[in-house]
Amino acid sequence: MGASSYAEILQRIEAALDAARSVFARFPPGAIETEYKIGHDPVTEADRAVDTVLRESLLREGEGWLSEETADNPSRLDKERVWIVDPLDGTREFVMGLPEFAVSIGYVENGVPVAGGIFNPATQETFLGALDAGVLCNGQPARASQRTTLDGALILASRSEVKRGEWKAFENSSFRIQAMGSVAYKLALVAAGRADATFTLTPKNEWDVVAGVALVKSAGGFAATLEKTDLVANRRNPLLPGLLASGLCLKDQLLALVEPHIRVTETAR
Repeated sequence: MGASSYAEILQRIEAALDAARSVFARFPPGAIETEYKIGHDPVTEADRAVDTVLRESLLREGEGWLSEETADNPSRLDKERVWIVDPLDGTREFVMGLPEFAVSIGYVENGVPVAGGIFNPATQETFLGALDAGVLCNGQPARASQRTTLDGALILASRSEVKRGEWKAFENSSFRIQAMGSVAYKLALVAAGRADATFTLTPKNEWDVVAGVALVKSAGGFAATLEKTDLVANRRNPLLPGLLASGLCLKDQLLALVEPHIRVTETAR
């Protein structure tokens, strides 16, 4: 990773991911007590513990904070620089003991995701990057897929969307589909060129995807909302329409593939 104007930010992200690593050492996947939020989303003591160490490691005076596990403070809307994090993306997989969960840290300037870090404690994979520095996967340079056709491509699908039957329309396509938990982890794999594309047809919150979008774009890839616009982060309502991401050369083909299946919902800014 070359010289970057976000060098200090990347150092903070790396330190925060290391702190999260220590927390997960205390909480074995598949063997942790689980509570459920309204809407039946699971939450564990690990979610809360990681949230605490991330905030302590990352946040500085004058910066905003948006986390799935922290009560939202509207003062973030007045900040130019904001941390948008999910302490544990893929809590269901974590509870089940599946190695498809991740810590997701995104850094935003004036609404633009410019740096991010994602760590999968089960696989010990760390993805770190910024727009002017590229992406590292476990310390090695990585870039998004250079594939030019969806034929034979590997597309990562939402495990829950596949289970609900939302991917049936794609089952006989010329590309391969792999169902997986944690949208953050899927985006990290796309950024590292380990998968060619991913998309979700259901709304996601900013904390689910901001870090991944920063990584995909830092790796030379393509990412957009289902409204076909760049992701604008730190909105009053953090709920976004679905997201798609791929290697840059697959952009037009991916948009054409997904277009008939888009059901965009109105989201307030």
